[in-house]
Order: sequence, then structure tokens, then C-alpha cells
Amino acid sequence: MAVVALLALPVPPHDGGSGGGTVADAASAVVVLWCVARTVRGARRPLTRTAAVVLGLPVLGIAVAAVGASTASAGMTGLVRYLQIFVLVPAAILVLVRDRRDFRLVAWSLIGLALFQGTLGVYQYVTATGASYMGSDVRAVGTFGPTDVMGMATVVSYGVVCALALALGPASPKQRQAALVCALLLVVPLALSFSRGAWIATVVACGAQLGLAGVRRALRTLAVAAAAAVVLVGGFGIGTQLLQERITSITQVTDAPDQSVTDRYTMWAAAVDMWRDEPVSGVGLKAFPDHRDSHASLALSSASDTGGAGAQFSRQPLLSPHNMYLLVLGEQGLLGLCTLVGSWAAFLLLGLRRLARVRGGAGADCALVACGLLVWQLVDFSYADIGGPSTVLMAVVLGLVAWWALSGRALSASVPRSASAPGSISASGEVSR
Repeated sequence: MAVVALLALPVPPHDGGSGGGTVADAASAVVVLWCVARTVRGARRPLTRTAAVVLGLPVLGIAVAAVGASTASAGMTGLVRYLQIFVLVPAAILVLVRDRRDFRLVAWSLIGLALFQGTLGVYQYVTATGASYMGSDVRAVGTFGPTDVMGMATVVSYGVVCALALALGPASPKQRQAALVCALLLVVPLALSFSRGAWIATVVACGAQLGLAGVRRALRTLAVAAAAAVVLVGGFGIGTQLLQERITSITQVTDAPDQSVTDRYTMWAAAVDMWRDEPVSGVGLKAFPDHRDSHASLALSSASDTGGAGAQFSRQPLLSPHNMYLLVLGEQGLLGLCTLVGSWAAFLLLGLRRLARVRGGAGADCALVACGLLVWQLVDFSYADIGGPSTVLMAVVLGLVAWWALSGRALSASVPRSASAPGSISASGEVSR
């Protein structure tokens, strides 16, 4: 929860796109160290064989790509970052989350962060103090600034997915109503983020959650959402010309793409070209910027304009293809892509299998949270990759997903706190006496 809460701190303008560590990253390191200390103190195996294989699978591709990096410092930096996001923090959360109550507490903390960032984003839009968009400072970015315009959109999307899952779960009526209200409120800042990728991923994830929750409940929720949309758009006039043009542009990515879409297509092609040069192991971690110009066409503008939200106008270099799958393919080759995507596929299959076991019963809300977050992330990876201060939140989300898919405690009743002393519970769900 501290890692989540620290992401509410404002990001200095000069740090937004540097890729440097933040206070939240430091807190995630403390979480990992605390997990190691608990494991050593308990003298018990922290992970089952399945959990160790699924979580450890990406290490192979990451390590090989780190060896092939352009410089030793780039390889080490990339190795630490990838291990933090996809291995160490998720494994620590898998070990430290004790039961479904802890899981829901972290989920509600994600909703709380989303409400904070979303409220600030709406204020930025109303007062024209947000990031620059189409000549106006109206883009909602929260505390993440103009160099991480996807930060607030990601946080708010996580909040929508978590809130909808809790609203569809077996909790008390008051909790379900509160969660549904939070989900509807968060739709506004999500729209004002002008992030097409986040919109698409949220629609797909929420649609999957509604389908998995059952037809009747899905229809009731859709009816409430439709009524709220009518009130917001018709009654309060939410739906400006800029927002309407942004929505329309989703269908124009092939017919009449704007410069941002053209840049993205060009970088996607460059990543594929890098993979053709090194099909097995890729060009090395953090090597995409070094090889970009030699593989990209002249259509690439090489930088985007950023400004507003308290920052001066600047040109931000385009240092990644904005597609996680192609970034991994270009830098880590088929080995890295298969190991990383294989780990995510295992999460999804194991999570869905467990969801089928608890459908409509205790733990169904946790299942919908985990499966919804993973679906959102997998879809969003088609339009985004790692980078920026909000990246550490991705590690927390993957930790929740891993806990539901791999922990024996996910399917058991909550453990009494007296029995959950540090080091007393293994990842398989065993309790020492």
C-alpha cells in the first residue's frame, strides 16, 4: 500500500521521462527486502515449484539480453528494471499477501490512488492547467506531468477495473454500490486523459469481467453504466469537441493517421527489423534507441512535443516502440518474448481456472480483479511499454495477478491474524503452528 500511496507524490518535470528511480521504486525495493527477511526468518520454501517456474521463466530471456546489451551499464540497468517489474516485486507480493482481505485492501488502495489522480486530472482539464494537447493545456495527467501522459491514464484504468470487479463480487450491498460509484466516477478522468490505448484496454477488460461475472449481473451493470453515460454526456455536457475528435481518430489509424500514429507505426517496423537482425536474443536490453535510426524510415519525427502541467515546452525523444511485445522482440528476441509472454499466459490460464472454481462464491471478486487487471495489461501492451514513474504500479498489479493464479491461500478462507506471524505461511498455503 505504501508503494501505491507514494505514487500520489508529484513527479519533478525533469524526471518524468528520464527513467530514473522514484520514491515508489525505493519502497518496492523495501518490499522485496522485507520478503527476503521473512523468508530467511521462517526457514521455509517461499514458492511452490509452479510459482517458481512461472515467475522465474522471464529471467532466462532477460539475462541473455542483458549480456548482449550495447554497454555493461545499460545491460545492468535494464536487468535490474525488468527483474523488479516482472519478477521480484510480483514474487514478493505473492509471498507477503496473507489472504483475500489483504488482496482487497491493496485493490481498494489502487482505487483510492485512481480517485486522487483522477480528481486532479479533472481539475487540470477544467482549469486548463494540464498537459498540452492540440494547442490547449487540457490533457489530464495528474501528478505525472507531460512527460508521462500515460501515467494517470494507467492508474485510473486500474481503478476502474478493480472497482468494477468489486462491484460484481459477493461483498455487501453497500460495498458493491460504493465500488460501482467509484467505477463510474473514474470514467470521467479516463476520458479526459485522451489516451486511446487506455480506453481500448479498459473496454476490453471490463467487457471480459462482465462476461465472466454472468449474464444477468452484466446486463444490470451495463444498464447502470448506460444511464450514467446519458446523464454525464447529455446532462452535464461531458464530451467536448476535442474528446469527440479523439474518439473518432481511433477509426482513422489506417486511413488518415496523425503524426503520433505514424511515429508509432514507424517504430514498430524498426523493432521488427531489429529482430530480423538478431532473431534469437535480440539487440540487447535498452538498445532500441541505439539502433532506432538505422532501422526506422524517414517518416519518423524522432521526438514529440511536450509541455503544460507546470513544465516548459520541450521535445521528448521517442526511445521505445510503444508496444511491449515488439520492444521485447527487438531487444530480447524470440527467447525473451516467449519466456515473458509464456509467464503471462500461465497467469491467465491458471487465474481463469481458479475463477471457474469460485464463480459466484467467496473469492469471486478477487478473481475478477486479477483476471481483469491482467487482460487490461495484455491489451495495453499493444499500445504501450514500460517506462515512467507509474511503471512500478505495474509490478504491484502483476503481484496481485500472481497471487490469485499461484497462491494456495487464494482459494482458502482468511487465515486468523494470530496464525499469520511473519514467516508462518508458505506460498502453498501451509500454516506452521
